[in-house]
Amino acid sequence: MQLFYAPDLRGEHHVLDEQESKHLLRVLRKHIGDTITLTDGKGKFYTGELVNEDHRRCELRITDVKDGSGKRAYHVHIAIAPTKNINRFEWFLEKATEIGIDVIIPLICQRSERKVIKAERLNKVITSAMKQSLKAYHPVLNEAMSFNDVIDSDFTGNKFIAYVEEGEHPLLQSLYKPGEDAIILIGPEGDFSPEEVVKAKENGFRTVSLGESRLRTETAGVVAVHTIAMLNNE
Repeated sequence: MQLFYAPDLRGEHHVLDEQESKHLLRVLRKHIGDTITLTDGKGKFYTGELVNEDHRRCELRITDVKDGSGKRAYHVHIAIAPTKNINRFEWFLEKATEIGIDVIIPLICQRSERKVIKAERLNKVITSAMKQSLKAYHPVLNEAMSFNDVIDSDFTGNKFIAYVEEGEHPLLQSLYKPGEDAIILIGPEGDFSPEEVVKAKENGFRTVSLGESRLRTETAGVVAVHTIAMLNNE
């Protein structure tokens, strides 16, 4: 199944943009009367019938609406430092979307090597992963936030900070309880500074380990998302 993303879908008709229209006609070779599957990224799948073949703006008539699977009883937020090599950060976004994540916060830390991101490009990566993995929910990519702003923000669920320095820390899976919301902070290549860890603890965050191996930032993010998903699927 080929899935199209239509966040602004309303009513009984929908018009695809030029890029999606060309893909529909030139790559998938769809014709009038063929059916198309769309999602609004908010939990619903739509069936649409192609009613014209305009390469600039194909029009669809919506014939059916269904609730999509994948609605979770918990929310997982990852605040993660963007990597110097942006391709690695995009890889994290792709894999986290495939596994299941609600909110991604680019986290600017003391030791961050990248402090500017292009949200439009990164959202395209998320959208592509959502469509490829046939998800009905589109993760939210927040604007980049400073470490202090993130730890000061209101969050009522579990609050964790993945840290590899200064002694042993409990594993994430030993502290997280399935069904509960969680936010996990993932630092840059040079890890969080000791001062940041102290501030996080003062704001209710608990230090956790993601395993014995020393992981790259993007790998740590994927491990954290996957750990939460696996614990909730047991």
